[in-house]
Parts: sequence; structure tokens; C-alpha cells
Amino acid sequence: MKNIRTDLAIEAREMYSEDKNVEIPGVKVDREENENYTVTRIEILDDKGKEIMGKEKGIYVTIESNLLTFDDEESRNSIINALMEELTKILGKDKNKRTLIIGLGNWNITSDALGPKTISKVLVTRHLFKTYNKEYDDDLSEVAALSPGVMGLTGIETSETVKSLVDMINPDGVIAIDALASRKLERVNSTIQISTAGISPGAGIGNIRKALNKEYLKVPVIAIGVPTVVDAATLTSDIIDMTLDNLINESEKGKEFYNMLKSLKQEEKYHLIKDILEPYDKNVIVTPKDIDEIIDNLSIIISGALNKSLHPGIN
Repeated sequence: MKNIRTDLAIEAREMYSEDKNVEIPGVKVDREENENYTVTRIEILDDKGKEIMGKEKGIYVTIESNLLTFDDEESRNSIINALMEELTKILGKDKNKRTLIIGLGNWNITSDALGPKTISKVLVTRHLFKTYNKEYDDDLSEVAALSPGVMGLTGIETSETVKSLVDMINPDGVIAIDALASRKLERVNSTIQISTAGISPGAGIGNIRKALNKEYLKVPVIAIGVPTVVDAATLTSDIIDMTLDNLINESEKGKEFYNMLKSLKQEEKYHLIKDILEPYDKNVIVTPKDIDEIIDNLSIIISGALNKSLHPGIN
């Protein structure tokens, strides 16, 4: 399971349960269906669940909705409110908390620019609290934000930058925003994951850096991410499945053979395609053609939910 490229806990669980009708030991799952979106809450409780899932212990909340790609105000507000509700459950309602928001990623690569784009829309207030010597405000909490770039641009590990900043300004918690990778094409740009387990920048594309988590930063870390890419093996596997579905529905001839191919487990198909592509260095990372507009829209949704969650006076 660890060889499949995904940052989503919901997909790690699906891979384990694909041919088993049992839940993962040490993992608690709750699913909630709403009119416009579905929320899945997964909690990894112990080392057994951690080992099977290949994820750190903690809570993973996944919001899935096609509205994430719609750029009209009504659709955005629906997801903003859903995300705000889940964030509020995790963050709590303490108005005195000081929060540092980190926008991970490379602002020069559109599919990796979700963190920096979101940071540009977050309402920062730390400078106001410091200027007016405020300890408390009815409408605002103390928020600082930074997009530290990537090591290829700065020559500095992101974790080193964030750790230095945490030591300097002493926040009560860190929120890290990043683009993720999915193993299913249907979840690209239509899924938001919130995690209390922190995040490893670059993990989705196999470029794993030092993790940003409570163990390293010494403060709670919440990660928010959206899968914006898949690899070519995942894309090919999904296209084959869609083609087989079409052939099964439209043709009686060869139906038994098509069903046999369809019955292969996703993991088996993925590795078969990956083994074919990788010797030719063709297992490339793929993102949708309208990614510019989508990232803009997603950054509005995430920043809107953060602003409403962290600042009680914002409606």
C-alpha cells in the first residue's frame, strides 16, 4: 500500500478494504452524507492502524464535492461553510489562540501554488495586535502567515524556516496548506483533506522533506490540502476502467473478458502500468488543463474558511 502514490487517508483505507469486508484495526471511521458534499472522518488510534494505513496517528477529515471546481459564489460559500465547520471542531473556539499559517509549495508552478495563493488571501492580524498591544479582541484572533517557498528557490529547507519562525513568534498552533497527490482522477481538485498529523512537504510526488508536525515544531500542526495532481499510471488505470465500463455496457461480444480485466484490483493494475512506464521515465505527474482557474478558486475557499474559523467577527 505504501508504494501507491497518495496523500489521502481515505484512499489508503480504500486500498486496504478493496477486497476485504472489514475495517482496519486501530482505525475509526465515520461518514456523513450532505446534499452538496460528503465528509469522511478517519482517526488512526494506535500503532497497528498507523502501520497498515502508512499514515501518522491523528484525525483525517476529507470533504468531497464537485462544487470545489465551481467558481460561483453560492457553490463556494457552501464548501467554505462546510470546511469552516470541520476546522472549528479541530481548532476549537478559543479566541486567544495565536496561529501561524504556512503556505507550502512553489508559486512558480501552478499545480503547486495552492499554499502561496491561499496565504495571499488570509487575513493576517499579528502586526495589529503588536502595534496596539492587544492581548484579546472580540472579532479577531492573532494570525501570522508566510509562504516560505521551496528549497530549490531559497536553498533553505522549508522545515528549517518554519521551525525558526515558530521559535521566534511562539504561536499556539501552525496550519500548513499544500497541494497533494491522489490515486484517483475523480478526486483531483474535488477533495479537501484536513489532518491533525502534520505534513511532509513534497511527499505526494516522492520528494519527501522533513515533516512539519507537533514532534518537530513543539506545537499542534494542522494540515490542509487538496490533491491537484495524479501520476500517469493512476490516470492510465482510471482511463482503462472507464473504457472497460463502456465496452461492458455496449458490447455482448467479449463481455466475459472485459469483466475479468475489470475484476483486477486497483493496486494490481496500478503496479502493472507503473512497471511498464517507469523504465522509459514516462510515469509523469499530470494536472488538469484549467488548473490556473481551479487553484484561484480553491485558494478563495480555503482562505475564506480559515478567516471565518479564526476570526469570530467575520461573517
